[in-house]
Amino acid sequence: MTRSELREEIFRLLFRVEFNAPEEMEEQKELFLAQDRERLSESDEAYISQKYDKIAAMLPQIDALLMEKAERWNKERMGKVELAILRQAVYEIREDDTVPAGAAINEAVELAKKYGQESSGSFVNGVLAKFV
Repeated sequence: MTRSELREEIFRLLFRVEFNAPEEMEEQKELFLAQDRERLSESDEAYISQKYDKIAAMLPQIDALLMEKAERWNKERMGKVELAILRQAVYEIREDDTVPAGAAINEAVELAKKYGQESSGSFVNGVLAKFV
């Protein structure tokens, strides 16, 4: 899979966080990976799992950073799609040295356009621009 495709899979897994209790997410991750096992290589599966785990471990810190930058917004008010995309992008910008900040923002905006509402791309771009 390409990096963009892997990022989309991680986003889809992160999206589940808002609908499941934290203690259920390990099982959710296994179910998610099992349903795509035919099209995921072992290395793709490992990458998705590891990156998800790193992001999930930092969700409280990532959410605090988001609330700092997203003026007049709180995470309960944000759309679930946008929140998952922003969490992933903030992790990539702040913690993942293998992803240039510009690439993280561009990919996040593309995911927002694909999965979000009409204005999601602009919203995601505006919030993430405050991180660079």
